[in-house]
Amino acid sequence: MALPPFHVHLDVLAILGGLATVFLVAAARHERKTGERLDARHRARFLGGIATLLVGAGWPIHDLAESYLYSMHMVQHMLFTFVAAPLLLTGTPAWMWRAIFPRGPRRAVWALLTRPLVALIVANGVLLFMHWPEVVSLSVRSELAHFSLHTLLLGSAIVMWWPVLSPLPELPPVSSPGQLLYLFFQSLAPTIPASFLTFGTEPLYPIYATFPRIWGMDALTDQLVAGLVMKLVGGAILWVVIAVIFFRWGHEETTTGWDALKFRNVEREIRAGMGR
Repeated sequence: MALPPFHVHLDVLAILGGLATVFLVAAARHERKTGERLDARHRARFLGGIATLLVGAGWPIHDLAESYLYSMHMVQHMLFTFVAAPLLLTGTPAWMWRAIFPRGPRRAVWALLTRPLVALIVANGVLLFMHWPEVVSLSVRSELAHFSLHTLLLGSAIVMWWPVLSPLPELPPVSSPGQLLYLFFQSLAPTIPASFLTFGTEPLYPIYATFPRIWGMDALTDQLVAGLVMKLVGGAILWVVIAVIFFRWGHEETTTGWDALKFRNVEREIRAGMGR
């Protein structure tokens, strides 16, 4: 069997379709009220995030993750954490974030959660919780638990990306050096569970050892692949972002330095002209 039998997840279509509809209706109402149109880039990013969630939560990835391979469970997590979350975060315009988190207790709580140190603790605490064997077993036995855990994972991923990608001026991203340090530590944390998966000599998740084998992959190989996906794919994405931020910061510093030098030269010329 190359793939599980085709299965349409109507609940996933309904939830994600509803979320996309709410987004587009809110944008249309905002345009009628203020005349401000939704930027095409926001629409593309948000709907791209929805599409990514649909890929990860639909056939065949969901079916493989829930009934065959833990490595596909990890692919789901990578899609939700490193693709869907940043797309949804940056695809939601500032005015919509203000509506979600108006001034008051709700915004204060969100401001606390998205402070870099707290965000690191929250994101990686959820990561470790999601990989606890009993939690993994629960997630494949119960559709409700699976949905709830993925919702928690997506929320924690948005918290994780906020200090770097925040679109809300009231809760801005940290400085470029701060982003580099933050993402460096973020890249280190997943190596702990990834190491257990990669170097384990027996299945860490017994429930996956009971599932039918597919593609000739035994439980230990499946676990090894899951660890490599977590360490290499997640780490590569974070280090690409680190590189982009580093070179962008260097360009900004160089540009600022040249601008300051030009200003000083112009100032000297003006003073020299006035002294003639």
